[in-house]
Amino acid sequence: MVACVCRVALAHSHRLDRPVRLESKIAATIRKIPRGKVATYGGVARAAGYPGAARQVARVLRCSFGLPWQRVLGAGGQIKLRGESAMEQRFRLESEGVAFRGRRVDMKKHEYKFPRASHKKVG
Repeated sequence: MVACVCRVALAHSHRLDRPVRLESKIAATIRKIPRGKVATYGGVARAAGYPGAARQVARVLRCSFGLPWQRVLGAGGQIKLRGESAMEQRFRLESEGVAFRGRRVDMKKHEYKFPRASHKKVG
């Protein structure tokens, strides 16, 4: 069994609010991906407000329960998991109507475009 270090790492942080906020924003962003759509680890990180935090997205997926983990893929629509986990991810996506082109998801057809945050000018 692989130990999850998410909460352990947080316990040693001097600023507990930032890691918890990062984790919860990433999880909330993953929950927004609708059935039949997918996003990349990097796309989720950007949409959550943490560009360059693709590895943290993977960590949140490993340490959280109840997230639609199958909808998060590597760049270009590639399944990054191995073995039976990869087969399960593909099966789950296909059961949601996601089409593959060879070993990759057809991203033109199925990539979820997160809404951009609106920046209102004050003045």
